[in-house]
Amino acid sequence: MTRTRSNGPDSRAVRHPGPETTERPTPWPDERPALFADRVGEWYVGRQTARLRKAHGLYLTPVAVADFMAQRLDVSGLRLRLLDPAAGAGVLCCAAVEALVRRKPRPAGIELVAYEVDEGLAEPLRIVLGRLADWAQTRGVPVTARVETRDFVATCGQALRANGALSLPGDDGAPRSAFDAVIANPPYFKLGRSDPRALALSEVVHGQPNIYALFMAVGGAMLRPGGGMVFITPRSFTSGPYFRRFRATFFQMIRPTHVHVFGSRKAAFRRDEVLQESVIFCGRREDGWPAGMRAETLAVSHSGGVVDIEHAHRRTVPARAALEMRSKDKVLKLPTSEDEEAALAVVESWPNTLQALGLKISTGPVVAFRAADRIDASGDVPATHAPLLWMSHVRPLQATWPLNAAKPEYIRREAADTILVPNKNYVLLRRFSAKEEARRLTAAPYFANDHAGPAVGFENHLNYIHRPGGDLTEDEAWGLAALCSTRLLDTYFRAINGNTQVSATELRSLPLPPRAAILALGRHVKALPDPLCALDERAMRLIAAEPTGDQHRGLG
Repeated sequence: MTRTRSNGPDSRAVRHPGPETTERPTPWPDERPALFADRVGEWYVGRQTARLRKAHGLYLTPVAVADFMAQRLDVSGLRLRLLDPAAGAGVLCCAAVEALVRRKPRPAGIELVAYEVDEGLAEPLRIVLGRLADWAQTRGVPVTARVETRDFVATCGQALRANGALSLPGDDGAPRSAFDAVIANPPYFKLGRSDPRALALSEVVHGQPNIYALFMAVGGAMLRPGGGMVFITPRSFTSGPYFRRFRATFFQMIRPTHVHVFGSRKAAFRRDEVLQESVIFCGRREDGWPAGMRAETLAVSHSGGVVDIEHAHRRTVPARAALEMRSKDKVLKLPTSEDEEAALAVVESWPNTLQALGLKISTGPVVAFRAADRIDASGDVPATHAPLLWMSHVRPLQATWPLNAAKPEYIRREAADTILVPNKNYVLLRRFSAKEEARRLTAAPYFANDHAGPAVGFENHLNYIHRPGGDLTEDEAWGLAALCSTRLLDTYFRAINGNTQVSATELRSLPLPPRAAILALGRHVKALPDPLCALDERAMRLIAAEPTGDQHRGLG
C-alpha cells in the first residue's frame, strides 16, 4: 500500500510506503490539509459498502481536480464566506481555503460552512477542518468552520423561492448574509417524482430529476450578487429535455464563465470506477444577465483526464454563441476545438428541421419487459410475427435483420396493434452510444421492401424518422441517414449534447440543410458499393452546392 504525503505546505504529493491500518488517519507533519482530507476520505470509503456509497453518491474528488477547481474560484474581499454543500471528507473545502490563503493580498478571515448529510462522515470531516484551521492560522488567516449534518437541498431550498431575499438561517434563527463562493462535488442520483426535495423545487426539475442539479440551483441561489461558484458534475445538465426547466432558472441567475470538459468518461473519478461524462462548471451570480448580454465570453477548456488537467487546451467563445437564452431549449454548447466551433457555425446556418420538412421522429414503442409475452426467438413472418429490431440491428448506414443474435428478433402480431408500426421506409437511429465510439449518431435507412408483412417492431432503444400520413422515398431515407452519419453532424452533436443518450427531442430541433442537398446526397450514396467511403467529403460538397431558403417546403 502507498501513502500520499507532501514535502511542504505548497508541494505536490509524493509517494512513500506505509503500513496498512484500519485506524483513522492522522495528519503528517507539514502535510497539506487537502492531502490529509484525501487520506481520510479513502479510509472512510474503504469501510463502507458499495450500496451505501451509491445511496449517498459518495465519490472522492481527486486532489488534482480539487486544486484545479479551487484556483478558479472567482471571489474577492477582505472577509470571505465559503460554502461546500456536499463536503464529504473535505478535500474541496481544504483546496479552496488553501488557494485563498495563498492569494495576495490574503483575506483577513474565512468563514466556512460545510454540509455533510452522512453523520458517520461528519466527525472525520470536523477533524479535517480543524487541521485546516490550524494550517491557515499559521499563515495569518483565521478560519472558522462549521459542519452541518443536514440535507443541504431540503434545508436551504427556500433560497430559490425567496425572490432575491437570500439568507441562511443562523444557529439562533437570525438571517445571515449570503456566500461569497460555493464549491462542490455534489452527489448524483435520480430522485423519485414524489421525493419532497423534487416537489419543493418543482420550478427547476422535470420528471425524475438528478439530485446534482438541485445542488447547483440551490448553491447558486445561496450566493451574493457577484459571488462565484465552481462545481464538478455530470455534463448532462447542459442539454436535453429533462434539464430544460433547470437551465431556464439557473442561467437567469448564474452567468457561466468557464467550463472544463473531461475527454474520457472514466478519468475524472477513476479511483471510484465511475463511468460519467464530467465537467467543471464555473459561474458568477448575476441575476438577469442574459437581458443585457453583449460582449461576455465563455472559456472552454479540455483535458483527456486528470493527469493532463494542468495542461488543458483552452479557448474562448462568445457567451451568446454558447448559450442562446432566447431559444426554448437553452442548450449550453461546449466546443472544445476549432472543428467543433466550425461545425456549430455550419450546422446552425442550415434552414430546416424535421418538422419544417414534413417529417417526425418517434421512439420505438416496443418496451421489452412490457411485451415479454409477445417477443419470440423465432416466428413466421408475416403470417403470425413481425420483425423486431433492436439497437444491435442498426449499424452506420446498414439495418440488418435478422442477425441470429442473442436477443429475440420476432414479435407476435395482434389485431389493432399499438406497439408495432406500419412497414414503411424509415431512418433508424440508436438512442444510446458510448462516448468512446467513433460516432455519437448511428443511423441507417430501413426499407419496407426488404421485409414481408404489414408491420414491424422497433425496440424502445431506437428512434425512427418517418412521414406522418405518407412515406419516405428511398432518396430521402438514404440522404437523411447519410447526413446523420457524417463527421460534421456528429461533431456538432457532441458539442451540444451532454449525454450518451440521443433523445428524440434534441433531434427534433436539429438543423437540417436544404431539401435538395438531402435528396442529392441520398441519390449519390445509394449508388455506391460502400456508402461510407469518403462520405464526409461528398456530403459537404453536395450541401455547399445547394442554396438555402426552402425551410417551408417538404422533401420529395
